[in-house]
Amino acid sequence: MDARFNMFDNELATRFAKRFANTGLVIEQSPLPKSTRELVSLRASQINGCGWCIDCHTKEAAAAGETAVRLHLVAAWRESTVFTEAERAALALAEEGTRLADAHQGVSDETWAQVREHYDDDQIAALVSLVALINAANRLAVIVHQKGGSYEPGMFAAAFN
Repeated sequence: MDARFNMFDNELATRFAKRFANTGLVIEQSPLPKSTRELVSLRASQINGCGWCIDCHTKEAAAAGETAVRLHLVAAWRESTVFTEAERAALALAEEGTRLADAHQGVSDETWAQVREHYDDDQIAALVSLVALINAANRLAVIVHQKGGSYEPGMFAAAFN
């Protein structure tokens, strides 16, 4: 199946994408570790079935030094030993924040307490914003059938600078 619409060739969509990407710069410049940002983005993208974002965040994480073992185990992080307690809290928040329709209460008090235990206020602000942003990005890409496979590390950032 081909993409329905090229978000990168339309003037209005490109203007939106530039502003959307600039929003992500706030998170990128936050004290939330890059590895955590990429793992969270990857997990939400897996849940949402977004091939473009899975491709992007897997490659960005690998380029930043993330191991293949950890990347392969993100989808089964609960059954894995390779993630820190802080990363596990972030992944739980990503899952619960992504599956809002599946969990009538949204993010559980237990998950929120784990996040509070491992992250300071600025990191939490970045983490919550990241979950919202990656879910929006997933929806954009899935709606237009943006396919994964062609992403190169740094490509998206370079396109909007």
